[in-house]
This record gives sequence, structure tokens and C-alpha cells, in this order.
Amino acid sequence: MGSEKWYKGGLHFACMECGNCCTGEPGYVWVTRQEIRRIAAFLGHNQGWLSKDQLRRIGFKYSLTERPNGDCIFMQKNANGKRVCSIYSVRPLQCRTWPFWTSNLKSTNSWAEASLKCPGMNNGKQYNFCQIEELRLKKSW
Repeated sequence: MGSEKWYKGGLHFACMECGNCCTGEPGYVWVTRQEIRRIAAFLGHNQGWLSKDQLRRIGFKYSLTERPNGDCIFMQKNANGKRVCSIYSVRPLQCRTWPFWTSNLKSTNSWAEASLKCPGMNNGKQYNFCQIEELRLKKSW
């Protein structure tokens, strides 16, 4: 990307709890060992680790698992029918920084394509350039 980023004027985003970012094509939700321990503690797993149905090893990394339909293992429907994250308060950094991922910020077309699946993009709170860059470049929470 050039020195002049297309989103320098800021972008709008507000989570609509649609769950679209938590389902779809097979993929990975990368988690660090610290995030795994944090999620395990939140779920009351005394051993400090997630079970095989919740976590998979990919090479030297770990990813949360998916159900056969592509849903993240931690996505569930609430009483209002909204698809929500059951570990929201301890969700991994990858989830915390959506939609401000480098892949979505590559171009206006990349952002527009991602926004077709995410009704929260281009709506709600305005994030200024510095806030976007902080989220895009974040390495831990």
C-alpha cells in the first residue's frame, strides 16, 4: 500500500450481531497460547486448555474449530435469534480487530466486498485513521 491510505478519512463500523464473520468458507481463527488459556479459564476448564472439538493444531499454530456448516464452535443463537459469540469477552485478537484487517483495508474494493457480508461495515461508530491503524496493527490485547 502506498503512503496515502484510502481510508485516511475514517470508516464506520458497528457490530450488528449477525454472526456472518463467524461462519462461511472454511478458514482459521488463530489463537495464541495465552488466548487459549484465557478462553479455557472463562469456560471453566481447570486444565487451562481447550478440548479437541474446540481447538485444532495447524502446523505450529492453533485455530478454533468450526462446525460442519462453517460456524465457529463458539457461535450460538441467543433468545432473540441473533448469532452471538459465547466467548465474546475473551474472544481472540483476530475477532476483536474485525473488520479492520489488512486484507479488508487493501483497497476500497476489498472493503466493499467484505461489507457485502457484514451489515455493520459502513454503519455506526466512526473510527478515525489512527484508531483503524491501531486495530490493524495490533499484536495482542
